Amino acid sequence: MNAQNPPTGSAYFIVKESETPETHTLSVLVDNEPGVLARVIGLFSGRGYNIASLTVSETQHEQHISRITIVTTGTPHVLEQIKTQLERMVPVHKVLDLTIHSVESGFDKPLERELAMIKVAGTGDKRVEALRLAEAFRAQVIDANIEHFVFEITGRSSKIEQFINIMKPLGLVGVCRTGIAAMNRGPQGM
Repeated sequence: MNAQNPPTGSAYFIVKESETPETHTLSVLVDNEPGVLARVIGLFSGRGYNIASLTVSETQHEQHISRITIVTTGTPHVLEQIKTQLERMVPVHKVLDLTIHSVESGFDKPLERELAMIKVAGTGDKRVEALRLAEAFRAQVIDANIEHFVFEITGRSSKIEQFINIMKPLGLVGVCRTGIAAMNRGPQGM
């Protein structure tokens, strides 16, 4: 091991000091069959890479193809290794780094959205304030009684984080988030 480079938390600890970690969104088309998700996740955990967000759903029913959207952080070298290793897996059809694709297409970021359900308990002024703020954030009430609300909010992760932080002093009870769903911009498919 190189004594000048401290371990990075990954199995590959020789990292150029000039490389800084970046957050990227990867879109992976895979066969929809048992064990595929476990194999993809095993690639990350086996090498010490972290997954910040993960969503999976069948997107092409006729061909039994699913899309896995993964948000991960690493140096450009590590991100390239992740993509290369994903592409080598048998059930993987295509890997697209949506972050790089967006920049190459002239955009800052890919289209990214997340859905959250947020439960807030409260009465009186806190209840009124929670409803007022929910309207400002375009959150919808999907369940309510005299003691609580459950709001549904969709948007960028930063918007959802902001809404959650605002609801904390108003009686936040619970949060359920889907993770990021992302798509490349422009007329072309994946």
